Amino acid sequence: MTIPPALTASNLDLPGLRHAFFTREGGVSEGVYGSLNGGVGSKDAPERVAQNRARMAARVGVPAERLLVPFQIHSADALTVSEPWAPKERPRCDGLVTREASLALGVTGADCGMLLFADAKAGVIGACHAGWKGAFTGMIEATVAAMEARGARRADIHIALGPAIGPQSYEVGPEFSARFVEEDMDYARFFAPSPRAGHSMFDLQGFIAMRVSRLGVASFEALGLDTYADEARCFSYRRSVHRREPDYGRLVSAIALTS
Repeated sequence: MTIPPALTASNLDLPGLRHAFFTREGGVSEGVYGSLNGGVGSKDAPERVAQNRARMAARVGVPAERLLVPFQIHSADALTVSEPWAPKERPRCDGLVTREASLALGVTGADCGMLLFADAKAGVIGACHAGWKGAFTGMIEATVAAMEARGARRADIHIALGPAIGPQSYEVGPEFSARFVEEDMDYARFFAPSPRAGHSMFDLQGFIAMRVSRLGVASFEALGLDTYADEARCFSYRRSVHRREPDYGRLVSAIALTS
């Protein structure tokens, strides 16, 4: 089986752990999905997505059916899992946590943040999908809390952020920025002027980094890739909308315990 390339975070280079921030390279999909589309919710041929997922699973050392990716709903809900589910029974949530070495946890993204978590000492891992809504409402915090409930220590948790839309690519309207500033005036620092009157550029990656910094975890690392700008390696929902493309592929980020 072809093993696709992937990006990694240095702070997750820990004993007993495998992880991968997959790019769009190394798969079998074609057209706008070319080539490593991991989105079962896309309109790509299901057999191609399944083959892509199998390649990703092999990269993190598990069978395809043990690479678990939830039905993401932009929530702040994290679920602890201990066994695979049937394909049509994916839980509706945006974070997963486990202590099981036989499972890999994954999330998809095409501009939203994809975060991987690990406490190698306690043998607890997590993954979460955090777009603006998830980051704003506490998805990252919920994943850490779920890990602590399974025996992780906050001071031993390492977190890494994969490819996500960058601050030069994320234009938002006035009602968007107003929602953040109404919650906390300090959030205004994540918005910069846009060339378009009344609009702003939002720093999602910076906002995520700030939320993590408040948690007191062991370390945080961001790969710093802009999904919108890095077309060669990344799918982007926003880029597809701007180009009026019929659909878009999804990136996958995954983590697994090896022992």
